[in-house]
Amino acid sequence: MKTLVKRALAGLGIEARRIPKNRFRWLHDLNINTVLDVGANTGQFATFMNRILPQCDIYSFEPLADCFDELTRAMSRASRFRAFKCALGEKDGEGEIHRSEFSPSSSLLTMRRLHAKLFPFTAKTWVERVPIRTLDGVVADLQLRDNVLIKIDVQGYEDRVIRGGRDTLGRAKALIVEVSFQALYDSQVLFDTVYDMLKELGFSYTGSMDQLNNPIDGSVLQCDAVFLKAGE
Repeated sequence: MKTLVKRALAGLGIEARRIPKNRFRWLHDLNINTVLDVGANTGQFATFMNRILPQCDIYSFEPLADCFDELTRAMSRASRFRAFKCALGEKDGEGEIHRSEFSPSSSLLTMRRLHAKLFPFTAKTWVERVPIRTLDGVVADLQLRDNVLIKIDVQGYEDRVIRGGRDTLGRAKALIVEVSFQALYDSQVLFDTVYDMLKELGFSYTGSMDQLNNPIDGSVLQCDAVFLKAGE
């Protein structure tokens, strides 16, 4: 979301400010040792996490070939990093991703006209075939160190990732999930559905971080929602 926010603000003549490093001190307090970066794009989140939590193992998932290459280059000096060239969903297989010219807006779901209208630089898309795996299936072959942070930024595909990763999410202490309040992709779920799914898994919604507003009327489109395991 940060990239879309910056691009949208730039179009309005507004410069996004640098995020203060101490904003994520709460992650240190949770003693996070493993980060699962679902929807890594070119490594924006992974790079930042590696800087503020250098002791962490970071596992990133990105299906787009060119973004994957940029991700691995960006993290080439991170000794505790591993990348997986796949999308995540509710079952293993292959799917068609609607690749946007603005890569962070690419999705396994079709972009709605509202998205293209509000952010015209995202409107040009084409279809690419990508492998899809479940989070639980990938993690079964890994030895994760507790405590786990999972970030999910998958452009409307959140419910499918959750359904394919229930066991793994059950091990997490904290989640950062991009959620929508207005539908920007066909068949996407909104905040209430994601909230209910995660509450069932024992998480509490504790607030939001970055927020994306409609550039026309100011209404809230998306935010990066923080969920903590109850009792943490």
